[in-house]
Amino acid sequence: MDSLDDILEILEGPSKTKKTSTKNKKRKWREIEALKDKHRLRKELQELDYFTDSIELDELDF
Repeated sequence: MDSLDDILEILEGPSKTKKTSTKNKKRKWREIEALKDKHRLRKELQELDYFTDSIELDELDF
């Protein structure tokens, strides 16, 4: 029976790793989207020149 348990562990192992890998990819994608949003917002504010007199864009915490 030990060999059957070993085989089951081997077969179940990759699915757990794949699940973690998928979660990491989704998390990484969300981080990339957040960075793109920040960059897009910065660019829009620069185009509008909304904060030219009082605050530098680098001082803002997006």
